[in-house]
Amino acid sequence: MSRSESEIEASSAPLIEHLIELRRRLIWSILGFFGMFLICFFFAKQIFNLLIVPYQIASSWAGLDPASVELIYTAPQEYFFTQVKVAAFGGFFLAFPVIAIQVYKFVAPGLYRDEREAFLPFLIATPLLFILGALLVYYFFTPMVMWFFLSMQQPGEGTDAAILLLPRVSEYLSLIMTLIVSFGLVFQLPVICSLLVRTGIITAKSLAEKRKWAIVLSFIVAAVLTPPDPLSQIGLAIPAILLYEISIIVARIIEKKRAERLAQTEASAE
Repeated sequence: MSRSESEIEASSAPLIEHLIELRRRLIWSILGFFGMFLICFFFAKQIFNLLIVPYQIASSWAGLDPASVELIYTAPQEYFFTQVKVAAFGGFFLAFPVIAIQVYKFVAPGLYRDEREAFLPFLIATPLLFILGALLVYYFFTPMVMWFFLSMQQPGEGTDAAILLLPRVSEYLSLIMTLIVSFGLVFQLPVICSLLVRTGIITAKSLAEKRKWAIVLSFIVAAVLTPPDPLSQIGLAIPAILLYEISIIVARIIEKKRAERLAQTEASAE
């Protein structure tokens, strides 16, 4: 066997091992998602009833009876597929810790000890920030958006026709899922910026200098991700701007700690 052939064979062995490990982690992730999907599908009606609570809160804000909230479906299969979407959404949400652990187990062997220690806080912060964004949507922004739409109803007094809001189950689910995912992703901004600062791609100074562009981009992203009403767009843009400011503060803390470690290393070397 020639030298080049032996080098190719030696390099292919680790690649095969990595692919086998990747397959193992993917299988565990899929099994975790599928298991949670089945559980959520079994309780799909109860989960959907929980998602209707923000609509009931909005009804009480509008002076209506929360118990009189009604949703409809106009196709025989619509509610079934809505339950499937609820199960998939809830399954991924509940299976995220399993998926995150599998990602960490696949990546961790290739990281240094200090890199693994730096990676773990982000692994914990990511779901916590997503949950924080989802709770903000659930208890405040979805009720606010639904209150805005309910305020457009026409009771039908006198000669005026009655114009009532009767949302379809699929459209309401799409609305609240879009808001939860949008806010959940926006709340990852400190995590993403912290990772970029740790890798040296960006600095706290560059983040501060691009603050004006970040504000404009926040409103553009909010207009794309949220429904076409001003309340939800402003409601997403303002937290995004605040999170950007928090990202600048976190970046400065990371750079300060990095400078302190570098100074200690240089002092010990002398």
